[in-house]
Amino acid sequence: MTRAFLAVAFAALALPASAQDLLIRGGTIHTGVDGAAPAEMVIARGGRIAYVGPSAGAPSTEGLEVVELNGATLFPGFTDGHAHLDGIGWRELTLNLEGSASVVDAMSRLTAWAEANLEGVIIGRGWIETRWPESASGARFLTAADLDAAAPGRIVLLQRADGHATVASTAAMQQLGITAETQAPFGGEILKGPDGQPTGMFIDAAEQLLAPLMPQADPEATRSAYRAGFQVEARYGWTGIHSMSVPWRDVPLLEAMAEAGEAPVRVYNSVTPDGATELFQTGPRSVADGRVITRAVKFYADGALGSRGAALHAPYSDAPETSGLMQVTREQQVPLYEQALRAGIQLATHAIGDRGNTEVAAWYAEALGNVPPSERPNGEDVRWRIEHAQILRPSDYRWFHELPIIASMQPSHAIGDFHFAPARLGDARLDGAYAWHSLVDRGVIVVGGSDAPVERGDPLIEFYAAVARRDLEGFQGPDWRPQEAVDRATALKMFTLWPAYASFRENELGTIEVGKRADFTAFNIDLMTVPEADIPRGRAVLTVVDGEVVYRAD
Repeated sequence: MTRAFLAVAFAALALPASAQDLLIRGGTIHTGVDGAAPAEMVIARGGRIAYVGPSAGAPSTEGLEVVELNGATLFPGFTDGHAHLDGIGWRELTLNLEGSASVVDAMSRLTAWAEANLEGVIIGRGWIETRWPESASGARFLTAADLDAAAPGRIVLLQRADGHATVASTAAMQQLGITAETQAPFGGEILKGPDGQPTGMFIDAAEQLLAPLMPQADPEATRSAYRAGFQVEARYGWTGIHSMSVPWRDVPLLEAMAEAGEAPVRVYNSVTPDGATELFQTGPRSVADGRVITRAVKFYADGALGSRGAALHAPYSDAPETSGLMQVTREQQVPLYEQALRAGIQLATHAIGDRGNTEVAAWYAEALGNVPPSERPNGEDVRWRIEHAQILRPSDYRWFHELPIIASMQPSHAIGDFHFAPARLGDARLDGAYAWHSLVDRGVIVVGGSDAPVERGDPLIEFYAAVARRDLEGFQGPDWRPQEAVDRATALKMFTLWPAYASFRENELGTIEVGKRADFTAFNIDLMTVPEADIPRGRAVLTVVDGEVVYRAD
């Protein structure tokens, strides 16, 4: 990947050397503490909360920087419990196909990008075919022929929005030596046409075959992507991100950025399996006063629902020839899970389909049974997670409560997926689909995230999806189990206190209480009272991390 690939330059968001002493006032302040009334002001000193409460009787405010909310509403710092920081940045630097309305629209964007960027590999992401007019049958993926016509002779890789499928141009496949005889690795599939030739679509593990052409091999480009990602997160109001599938090679880079003041929001890393062995040996890592923490390993158990890679117990209702793809086996995973227990490392395993979730829960139970608490640095307190927990059999809810397992879920998936999930699953399996309320009712910690860049990554869209369970046009299918929506107090926990718990920091983050870190997010709307339909129309106006204002709206 050449430096010319970086068409947009992003300056680092530098942080001052020390935290500011702040007084924040002039709007409603929701502390996130159960039963607590809204506060009138909050004082931060040395990056910690020194006072929260009414103006009357407050300690001296002399010498404090005053931040006026001007009627905005302040909350504990919002944390994205599942996203991909590098991917968010790459979305800013590469061809963005989000919202493309058809094959024609997507390919016209590709043509325009190719004409504006005459050299190098073309990388893009964000297309999804489920609502395209060419995809009335739900079967019209992009093909190499589409890419070849839009950008003749160019090496092009366009990843589907969910990140679990990529379409490659003919030139890309030729560059990599991929032919009709190329075999997909375990857990992946190379789609082929009636003539036996690859169509250009690579599903799940087969995407690994395209890795040599991806830009992540360029360290300078990767640093620029992270800088761009940090800017996006701060602007949306996120004070922290649980960054998933972080390449092990990127951990020292992120740590160096934090030490250099280039990490304006908190990062809690779950690394890719290639880093598991070393992390098991070194144990959790933390730098820059906890600005970047690496404590978890992210594994993939199955694929995604949209590309029919999610592993189901029974065949897909709209594709009875397949039940999805498991990415790993019990024999592979249980020994790794046992090593994680003995090393004090958290697990975060991707599971979307009902079979994927059943398998992972059973593997967790087996590993926990094989390693007694006396042999674990964290004893009983392991806080293992399943990422997505998207389609469950109701009979499997018990695993999350009994083991227990943290359910790391992304509300916006539900409001996008209901346009195709009923066809994929059939009505009966919807009983356990995106079942936030059912899990919360059983005492399960449900961490809210966005999975950006799979989704837009706006906390207001995520909050809205959790409480409204409707798409952004207000539509809710008649069979979409509206009872699985949650109340606003629960939704607030999903993006504040519960991500803090899931990163072992509930004593420092997640509520506005004296002694905790001074992390705050302010929106121009009050999420607790504004009409549901107005929630996604709001915007962040202030982001504060450790008492530092890292974003303020003009």
